Amino acid sequence: MTRKILTLLLLSSGLALAGCATAPKELPPQPSGAGTGTTTTMPPAPQAMGPVPGSQADFVASVLGDTILFDTDRYNIDTEDQGILQSQAQWLARYPARRITIEGHCDERGTRDYNIALGERRANAAKNYLVSVGIDASRITTVSYGKERPIALGSDEASWAKNRRAVTITVQ
Repeated sequence: MTRKILTLLLLSSGLALAGCATAPKELPPQPSGAGTGTTTTMPPAPQAMGPVPGSQADFVASVLGDTILFDTDRYNIDTEDQGILQSQAQWLARYPARRITIEGHCDERGTRDYNIALGERRANAAKNYLVSVGIDASRITTVSYGKERPIALGSDEASWAKNRRAVTITVQ
């Protein structure tokens, strides 16, 4: 019996609420100048903003690359690397208050100690090039991660080639 009463209460409540639908409201009258040919223009939609000037996103969007690659057991800066580093130097010249960190990385081959030392030489090679084209050395720090932070997982030449790198990161 109690179940029937609860069911009836729920049904009657639902019907009562359904009958309470509000009538559509009338629109307000048009302004007194309506129909005279005057139109109101909407402000333009906000433009999509690009990266914040001086940010890491701006750096990546403005330079030829944030990464230079190296041959096996090498840390020399080749012609392609020079172009990338030159574009980084131009960006740094536009933002003299910005500092960078250059990360040196290696592939998985070799001992941990060997790769830490090689990653350091790679980061310092990039730093030395930037200093040679006019960037103040005090704005650049270096760190070596050796083989600890690969971007390509795999034990093949293609993966190793991607992991032998120096990456420039902007910092405050």
